[in-house]
Amino acid sequence: MIRNAELKDIPAILEIFNDAILNTTAIYAYKPVSLEDRTAWFNKKLDDGFPVLVYEIDGVAAGFAAYGTFRAFPAYKYTVEHSVYVHKDFRGRGIASKLIRKLIEIAENSGLATMVAGIDADNEASILLHKKLGFTHSGVIKKAGYKFGRWLDLAFMQYELKGPSSPSGN
Repeated sequence: MIRNAELKDIPAILEIFNDAILNTTAIYAYKPVSLEDRTAWFNKKLDDGFPVLVYEIDGVAAGFAAYGTFRAFPAYKYTVEHSVYVHKDFRGRGIASKLIRKLIEIAENSGLATMVAGIDADNEASILLHKKLGFTHSGVIKKAGYKFGRWLDLAFMQYELKGPSSPSGN
């Protein structure tokens, strides 16, 4: 079941996020974040009007997804960057694709024009998933990060949404 995340989900979101930091190149960070940090992140998303979703299985948050500001300049207001993470025990069940589809639906209904994904270029599974969902490759930043003793390239993919019926340049 996909639903809006609640404060009670923050510990599970934190566990999933910190596992990705410590064991994958999905997040270009080195140290786990605190419960306070994830709570502040969650509250900021809500304050900014952005979705935070949880995929729940038998009362457990098996994955989460969100989107937010792509770049903090006004002309980017119709573009968002999303992220999706699935608990290591629940991968391979289609959870990520369901969460991304729901984010796309929310973004479409919000009048957004573009959804961006920043994906480690070696993460073939995530790149393939995004292609299957209709995202297109839009570029690679070489040596964007350094983790686990090696340089990491960051691939960008984008999904074109309908956009607003009357975009504003203000």
